[in-house]
Order: sequence, then structure tokens, then C-alpha cells
Amino acid sequence: MKRALLYLLLFSSMALQAQILEPAKWSSKPSTTSANAGDVIELIFDVKIDKDWYLYSSEFPCEDGPIPTSFTYEPNAGYELVGGIIPVNPIDKYDDIFECDVKVFKKTAQFRQKVKLLGKGVVIKGVFEYQVCTEVDGRCVPGDGEFLFDKIEVNGGAVVPQIKESTEVTSPIIIDDNSNKETVEYGDNKGPFIDESVLDGENSLNNESFLGYLIFAFFLGLTSLITPCVFPMIPMTVTFFLKDGQSKSQGIRYALIFGVSIILIYTLAGTVFAFALGAEGLNALATHWAPNLFVFAIFIVFALSFLGLFEITAPHKLVNKVDQQAEKGGLVGVFFMAATLVLVSFSCTLPIVGNVVVLAAGGDVLKPILAMFSYALAFAIPFTLFAVFPEWIKGLPKSGGWLNSVKVTLGFLELALCLKFFSIADQAYHWGILDRDTNIILWIVIFGLLGFYFLGKIKLPHDSPVDKVTVPRLFLAILTFSFVVYLVPGLWGAPLKALAGYIPPKYTLDFDLVSDNSQSGGNESCEEPKYADFLHLPHGLQGYFDYDQALACARKLNKPLFIDFTGHGCTNCREMEAVVWSDPQVLQRLRNDYVIVALYVDDKTELPESEWFTSAYDNKVKKTLGKQNADLQIANLENNAQPFYVLVGADEKVLAWPYGYDKDPEKFADFLDSGTRKYRELYGN
Repeated sequence: MKRALLYLLLFSSMALQAQILEPAKWSSKPSTTSANAGDVIELIFDVKIDKDWYLYSSEFPCEDGPIPTSFTYEPNAGYELVGGIIPVNPIDKYDDIFECDVKVFKKTAQFRQKVKLLGKGVVIKGVFEYQVCTEVDGRCVPGDGEFLFDKIEVNGGAVVPQIKESTEVTSPIIIDDNSNKETVEYGDNKGPFIDESVLDGENSLNNESFLGYLIFAFFLGLTSLITPCVFPMIPMTVTFFLKDGQSKSQGIRYALIFGVSIILIYTLAGTVFAFALGAEGLNALATHWAPNLFVFAIFIVFALSFLGLFEITAPHKLVNKVDQQAEKGGLVGVFFMAATLVLVSFSCTLPIVGNVVVLAAGGDVLKPILAMFSYALAFAIPFTLFAVFPEWIKGLPKSGGWLNSVKVTLGFLELALCLKFFSIADQAYHWGILDRDTNIILWIVIFGLLGFYFLGKIKLPHDSPVDKVTVPRLFLAILTFSFVVYLVPGLWGAPLKALAGYIPPKYTLDFDLVSDNSQSGGNESCEEPKYADFLHLPHGLQGYFDYDQALACARKLNKPLFIDFTGHGCTNCREMEAVVWSDPQVLQRLRNDYVIVALYVDDKTELPESEWFTSAYDNKVKKTLGKQNADLQIANLENNAQPFYVLVGADEKVLAWPYGYDKDPEKFADFLDSGTRKYRELYGN
């Protein structure tokens, strides 16, 4: 009755205004115009909506309400539908006319339909219906249209179709909860997807990992201040701000500009770096062998320089030219004084800044920018304060041999840290050169030598004589040798949880006396996992490394699927496995309640050409195992960060909000429990 009354008002209003309204303009295109038989492509429907109008989406829980957008397809032997129409990011709205909650689009709308191509000569034809309304005067306009896709080139032989009849769909295909589980037919969605109707509670994703990067960068900025390249610059900076008899207020203004200039120079470098490469470029930087080996070599060079083998300085002509500009004074002089500081501190800050950028380059272009800002902020604050309060300079310790000791200590740390970058390439390409025990042995030697250096048993060029060991040096030696003792059991299988993200995974250990394999079992498997010859799960867990294979097994065993989006170069992934997965309550749930699949997004293994596909997300051909796994995460879940844990049911719907980096075993166990509860509700297991 409400709908009939609405139509009467609509047509009366339209007649009175004596004009035909068309607030929504439709267009359509396929995601690709060339594909192989058996491939799944997307039909993309775009809508431009006039200002002050909105379009109703294709699904919302409102009976006897407005007309939802719907699509009807004519049958054709050349294709079959895969799932239902998917509205892309509609917004929630309360409809005053129908007194119910609806989903609508404003300004623009997009709907996507996956179809499987079965053979040549495919013609996809049909009609759509919709309704648009305006909040200005309450008018609504129903509409319809036709669509036709007949220019899709299909290569290869015909594929046997599974859907042979015309189908009208307004929402994704889901499993019938009342049907027998042995006869259920699942929608082939080609990947997990989030449907808010099956999710309870709030999104548990958090920014702890991101915040950790910023804190780490800030800490490194403070660390840079005590390097021998930077520390002597503090009194030089204060001298610059004390010259010309400038007033106190003018000195403060110049000092603030000086600090902001330092931040701008460093942050600008991070911004250019991030946007020049983009998300995919940053991920390649973090995992490709060339940049990782380059950073490895750079760290070796700087470590040797710090240890006194040779001296690295910025180009003298460049430094002198910038310094000449600084001598001009005024605001320009202040800026170039900041540039001089950055250049002169080149040899000490570059490897530290590089560490910030590389560690931040996990796929998010915002991370390097904010990491550089955080680093520069910590670096600039003390210089600004000393410029504002130059009298503080009298309280600083004098430059001397202790600064060279700091430099040597940094050299040893550079030697230890550089192994991480070699390890990333080694794992991503499966070279098998730097395994866990080799890495641990090198660290034992490096930190053992550092401990003897603190005790004065080792002297390097430019060191001052150590007549007696001071209390601070003795304390540092105790900490260093304690760390060495902590490393030793790792040679025989001790987990070394505190270092999980910085040394190779445990399965690379040659001699493991504390193996988790004694605890293996409980994980049922259906067939031999693909890629198990070079990919492994921690703690003796059994599982898969291919999404389709794991999903098929989960359906067969009537269990939910636990998806671990991970990476060889993902430090936080290793920490989660070492700290959270190892917890008995978590390990028991993973072993007994789920089928596990670990999807490495940075693995460089190139797949056979028959398994390549063109991404609907960026239209690029995905040839490697890692790129295909990354595309699965980005295209279906709109996320590219790791670690990223997803619980999926038999119809590929996500069972609970995905889980990110949070090292709380209790929260992770609750996350797993929420997935099993939802699975039982949907499938009656």
C-alpha cells in the first residue's frame, strides 16, 4: 500500500512539473576485454548521481520499502554468474518515508558482478531497475535500463557451465542455513569477503604496529644526537644564533624556524621517497633481493667506517656551497643552516634514517612520511631548545674519546642489524644461505666482541686509552654478555621470542633439540600441501599455503578457515607467531578448530604461466606466488598490511572482524572463539 501511494505521488509530481528527470546516469564496462575460458572477470556498473539526490543500493533490510537496485541477466551459454551483485561501499541512511534503515549512494555509485567465461561468443545482456530520491523536496524517480557486454574476447576451449537459467540477484550468494550440509552449493566468490551482516562487535584492527614505528623513529632521532657527527654541531648551532647581537625575541623566532626547517628537509625526503615508489614499490623495496642486498652492503660500509677503517663525509663542494648561503643571515640563512646540519651529519644519520624508511616500507606510503616526521621531530627539538636557550650549552659534556666509543658501538650494531636485510632476501627467494644458526653464531661473535670492547680489551683507531673500566662501561659489558648468553641456547632450538622478528625462522635451524614437532598433530589434512617443500608453519602446526586448496579442505572437514596473510620480511608476523601463537590456549585452538593457510605476500616463487592472471584491482599480471596472495588480500579485503588474520566460512564470508598486530594471547583466543561461534551458527557444526 505504501509503495502504491508513493508511485501515485511520484507520477503526479512529475506530471505537474512537465519534465523528465534523470538524476542517475549509468555506464558499464568489463574489468577486461580479453580473457581465457574459465576465467572469472567482473562487470562494472558505474553511476553518476546528481547533486542532492541519492540512489538506493541493492540490499537492505527494509520490507515494503523503496525499490532496491536489481539486475536481471538473460541466459547465455557463454557465461555463468559467480555470486551476486556487489554494491561497493554504500552508506547507511534512515528513510523517513518508509521508516526503516536503508543503504544508499550519493554523487557516485558502483556495482560489480563476477561472471565466469565459458566459451567464445559470449554475450551478457540484461536489464537493471533502480530508484533515486532527493531530500530537497522529497521527490523520487524510479528508473530502468539495459546493459550489453558483447565485445569480450574469450580464448581457449569451452567450459561446462554450472548455472543455466536466468537469475535475478540483489545480494551476494550465501549458504542456505537450513539446507543439508552435504548438499550445499557455495557461491564461487574467488576469495574471502567481508559482509557486515555476519559480523558482531567492532573492528578489532588497531594501530599499535604503526604507533610502534613512530615511537621507534622518534627514539632513533634522539639516538642520532649523540653520534660524533651530530653532537659537535650543537655548540656550532648555538654560536650561529648568538652572532650579530640579535634580540632575544628574534633569536627565538629564528630558532623555531631552524627546527621547522630540519623537520621539513627530512620529511620532504620521506615524502618524495614514498610517493615515488607507491605502495607496491615500497613492498618491493622491503622484499626484493636488489634493494635488500644494497642496504645490507651500505650498512656494512658504514659499520666499517664507524669502526675506524675509513671516514665517510658528504661532498665538500656541496657542504661549502650550502654553508655560504647560511652565512648570509636572515630567514634564508636559518634555513640553509639547517641544511648544513643535515649534510654535515650525513655519515651518522643516513644509515639510521635508512633503517627507519626500510622498516616502515611495508606497503603503506603514509608510514615512511610519518616515520621521517617523527625522526626529524626528535632530531630537531634539542637543537631548537639550545638555540632558544644558548646558555644551556655550558652544561654539556665536552667532546672527546667517549664520542668515538659511541661511534664504534654503533658500528657493531650496524654489523648485527645488516643481517636482517640479507635474511629477508634469503627467505623470499629461498637461497638457504643465512639460516637461523648461522645468524645466531654471527650475533654471538659480534656482541661478544662488543662486550670485550666495553671492557677495554679491544682498541680501535681513534680510541682514547682506557686506563680503567668505568662503571658505565662495566654496566654495558654486563648487559652485552648477558645478551650473548641469552643467544647461545638458540643454537639448539630455544625459541628466543624477544628476537623473533629479527632472526630467521626456527624451521631453518639445522640442529633443533627443542623441536615443536613432538607437539604436532591434531590438524587434519586432506591432501599434500602445495609449496610445503619451502614454506612452513610454526610450532609443528599442519596447514596449507594455497588458498583454494585450503578452502576445499575446510569445506570437506566442515571447519572454518584461518587465513594468515604474512611475509618473509614481516617482523611483526614473526613476533605474533613467537609470542601469541605459542600460547597454549591459542595453539590448541589453531590445532583443533581450524584449517590453517599461510599466504606469503612477498614470496618470489614464479608460478607456471597457466596460473598467471590479470588483477581486477590494478590490471597487472600476477606471476609470482606472493603477488597473487597480495592481490587476494587487497582486492577482496581492501587491506595490504601484515600480519593480517582472517576467519572464513565455507561460503568465503568473513566470520569475525580481521585481526592485526596485537600481542595479547587472550584477545587472540577470543578472536578465534568468535569465529568458531559464528561458524556454528551458520553451519550448525
